[in-house]
Amino acid sequence: MKYLLILLLFVLNIYADDTKQKITIGLGPYIQTQPYKDVAAIFVLSPVIFFDNSLFYIRWSRFGMYFLGSKGKEFSWGLSLTAQPRTFGYESSDSSTVIGMDERENSFEGGVAFSASYNDAYLEIMALSDVLSRHDTWLLKAELGDEYNLGDFTFYPSAILTYQSDEFVNYYYGVKAEEAARTSYGVYTPKGGLQIGVQTFINYDINDKFSVLANLRADQIPQSAKNSPLIDESTIYSGLLSLIYTFEY
Repeated sequence: MKYLLILLLFVLNIYADDTKQKITIGLGPYIQTQPYKDVAAIFVLSPVIFFDNSLFYIRWSRFGMYFLGSKGKEFSWGLSLTAQPRTFGYESSDSSTVIGMDERENSFEGGVAFSASYNDAYLEIMALSDVLSRHDTWLLKAELGDEYNLGDFTFYPSAILTYQSDEFVNYYYGVKAEEAARTSYGVYTPKGGLQIGVQTFINYDINDKFSVLANLRADQIPQSAKNSPLIDESTIYSGLLSLIYTFEY
């Protein structure tokens, strides 16, 4: 493992010698509402990193490594290995409505991504699996977005479709037999379904180095999950606000 890391760093340094690389870093508060009854929103201080040198990339909290692709002035595409955290779930102590329920844990997902961009428009399709064996299953995700400029503001709106498997939806929204025996809920085993989301990044340039970045997002949970006795809201809202710094090396 040590020698592999050294080799990767060596490759990065060789690549960086030929072309200047741009990297954006920042830090800011992130909030995400929970659909569960009386369970408080998630609030964390989130690092923000954007970087892509056609070999490795980081897009906020998701990172990856290309293994196939082509980059042109107008059209680019790539296949990559990718991974991202999943901040979602609850503990039985979070609310009186989930006392007696087993914990639904955060997870980490990894898989394969296909991305393509033409001028300012982009498409990304991912197949992800639960690498920590929380929900122990897979997801399919597609995102289509574009870029628009208005003065010092840049908007990056996108639409996101995520197919969540039976096991995923059942893990986060279902009620198992042993949980039903400990609570007033009946057994609930939802099927897989489609989560539909919209979001936009908003970037405001302070100067050529510093910017303010915001992210606003809303996700409609799968139809099969809306009848869960644990659910109070069918839409998950999230947002980020960060000061970011962009430089070349």
